[in-house]
Amino acid sequence: MTQDTQTRRLNALVVEDSPPMRKMIVFALSRIRELSVVEADDGVDALRRLSGTKFDIIITDINMPILDGLKLVKRLRADETYQDVPIIIITTEGAAEDRQRALALGANAYITKPIQAPAVIKLVRETLGLEER
Repeated sequence: MTQDTQTRRLNALVVEDSPPMRKMIVFALSRIRELSVVEADDGVDALRRLSGTKFDIIITDINMPILDGLKLVKRLRADETYQDVPIIIITTEGAAEDRQRALALGANAYITKPIQAPAVIKLVRETLGLEER
């Protein structure tokens, strides 16, 4: 079996404490055939899941209990395994300072809610270098 885009499966981790928003993101990502999606309901749950699986992309909210999205980004960028893994932030925090802080910590992209599924799909495809089908 070759490692081309026909057979390659990529793992995505969606970290979002709001079940309806998490379901919406997961549903959007399910339209990307090459992607297997794992859900985490907060930053601590995300760290647990990260210890067992290698993810190719991480999509996280900022405002979550215990370990928020910015602290999660900071921890991931300090971890050799996840230094270069793309991280997309999807959040209600629309202020320029929040965006700058997230990008300065190492996030690759920043989307403010409400989100549109096609925009999320397009961004994830572009970030992972997947062609449109």
